[in-house]
Amino acid sequence: MTFLSVNVNKIAVLRNSRGGSEPDVVQAARACLDAGAHGITVHPRPDARHIRAADVYALGGLAGARGVEFNLEGNPFAPPREGYPGFLALCEAVRPAQATLVPDGDDQLTSDHGFDFLRDAGRLQPLVRQLRDMGCRVSLFADAWDPRRSEGIEHAAQIGADRIELYTGPYADAFDRGEQACMLERFAAIARRAQAAGLGVNAGHDLSQANLGAFLAAVPGVLEVSIGHALIGEALHAGLSATVRGYLAILDRAAGDPYR
Repeated sequence: MTFLSVNVNKIAVLRNSRGGSEPDVVQAARACLDAGAHGITVHPRPDARHIRAADVYALGGLAGARGVEFNLEGNPFAPPREGYPGFLALCEAVRPAQATLVPDGDDQLTSDHGFDFLRDAGRLQPLVRQLRDMGCRVSLFADAWDPRRSEGIEHAAQIGADRIELYTGPYADAFDRGEQACMLERFAAIARRAQAAGLGVNAGHDLSQANLGAFLAAVPGVLEVSIGHALIGEALHAGLSATVRGYLAILDRAAGDPYR
């Protein structure tokens, strides 16, 4: 079965827009776990635009107490600055079950591409080793839609990564246009290549209740989906617990599909 890890960054965006401590990020994460989510994801940025270091520590404690996965995302090459000790330092402090490395920059509104493995493998290898020495499972953000970036997907396994996370933004855009069939073929092909190389496959970015089922039906063996933006948006209408349960129902149906 595919696991659901809820990204609570958007809760922190709302909190930071007003100042203070409401809405409470840890309380929101607890509600997601109470509704059955399998884990919590956050992506702290060096500019602290949403999740802050203190949130990482608090959520790491919650995940540890509840015995669920904590997935920490970030750019391992971003230098530390005031209020942000650096991605590896955060991982050292909280020892997340999974560390997902993402090549984002300060000027990006959100993550919008994966690593170029042919170019980046050498730089990533020592960082992957450090994170695995901390006890973290390591996942690397990867493109499926761009043949240039997906060309060296096998390098992720060669440098010691455990998984890749397929960047699904282009799939979501294609789904909205009714043009998802070709895109799903690309994602399925990359997933199979990664799995043949010994990598597990995660997925995330712009997945929603509307497009998740079709993705899981077409792309084999997805171990985990990380969903935040759409889930939080849907929860504004339906409520957080009901929305999490809606996603879990999709995952249950996908697990029962013998052709998946």
